[in-house]
Amino acid sequence: MLHLEAVNTPPTRVDVWNVSNAHCRVHYQLLAEAEPDLLCRALNLFAMQFLTPEQVNVQRMDDLLSIDIVIDGLTWHRAQVIAEKLRNLISVCSVNLQSADSAWDEQAQATG
Repeated sequence: MLHLEAVNTPPTRVDVWNVSNAHCRVHYQLLAEAEPDLLCRALNLFAMQFLTPEQVNVQRMDDLLSIDIVIDGLTWHRAQVIAEKLRNLISVCSVNLQSADSAWDEQAQATG
């Protein structure tokens, strides 16, 4: 029997189209129909890119789901490509993409 070893993987995946671009932290806001498989389909787009979100928040409001996803380690171009893929999912009504740092700064100023 072979000895199993831990697999060391790089923390972020290189964006081959924009190698020189800096990585950023982004916030996706989705509004979608409350379908049982929607959350899995949306999160799978990140999993296929070997990305793990920092934060996922889901709230059901009658027949709609409000989904917030915060993720670090992608270039802005790559974040936009994933946003387009999210928009193309069946049941997704809207996707808003913004820099997570600016969103949290605005929220702190509004409450402070």
